[in-house]
Amino acid sequence: MKYQCIELITENHVGIITLNRPEAGNAINVDLAKELLEVAIHCSENEEIRAVVLTGSGDKFSVGGDLKSFVKERDEVGSHLKIVTSYFHQAISHFVRMNKPYIVAINGIAAGGGMSLACTGDLIYASENTRLVAAYNKIGLTPDGAGSYFLPRMIGVKRAMELFYLNRPLSAAEAKEWGIINEVLPKEELLPFVIDLAKQLANGPTSAFGATKKLLLLSQQETLESQMTLESLTIAERASSFEGKEGIAAFLEKREANFNTVSKEVSRPR
Repeated sequence: MKYQCIELITENHVGIITLNRPEAGNAINVDLAKELLEVAIHCSENEEIRAVVLTGSGDKFSVGGDLKSFVKERDEVGSHLKIVTSYFHQAISHFVRMNKPYIVAINGIAAGGGMSLACTGDLIYASENTRLVAAYNKIGLTPDGAGSYFLPRMIGVKRAMELFYLNRPLSAAEAKEWGIINEVLPKEELLPFVIDLAKQLANGPTSAFGATKKLLLLSQQETLESQMTLESLTIAERASSFEGKEGIAAFLEKREANFNTVSKEVSRPR
């Protein structure tokens, strides 16, 4: 599969996706958004890919929407944005809901839709030079890319409003303190660390990871009792699965579980 705005490399069952418009700060235009959807579907459906990493090329993760393309489409900018966000949002849905670990490596500035995209990872790591900035209302716009969904859940409504209203840059250290990212790493160590972590997860029980992800996403809308019901149904299902049987057997036999070759389950989005 060939892409113009994105690069996909697969190694050791890890799909490494790189936003690849460095000359434009990896700005999100209709072509990048469409390719992001295509690669998200490919990664979620491909059985050889068991974990996914998303990062940016150059010294920026993504500066957000491509304003130059907005200007070109100024007479139909509303229609243009609906097309871009349709592709962009569908891509995010596939990344977030795929039954595989999805890790974001923020390698620099993440602004606007780039910041929103960066916040969608199951796990999020950032380089020391990372800066997050909402930037939307600076140009009279509102959040997209699930920014208004994930940020309030991560940091609370008041802090989310602070970021969206004031547009102040949030450093990597602050983002970690606020609970947006998991860890801050030196720039040169970021991608090797994340890829190594993804390889470890790719050898794990990917279907169990997916089921855990689903439970965590549902937890925000369920009651205590309904969530426990879902937990009961899910753990019973997992115990009867190939992964569950292998994991239990490996524990009792005091050996390492081999989820990669034993599992017959296909990691698909739900």
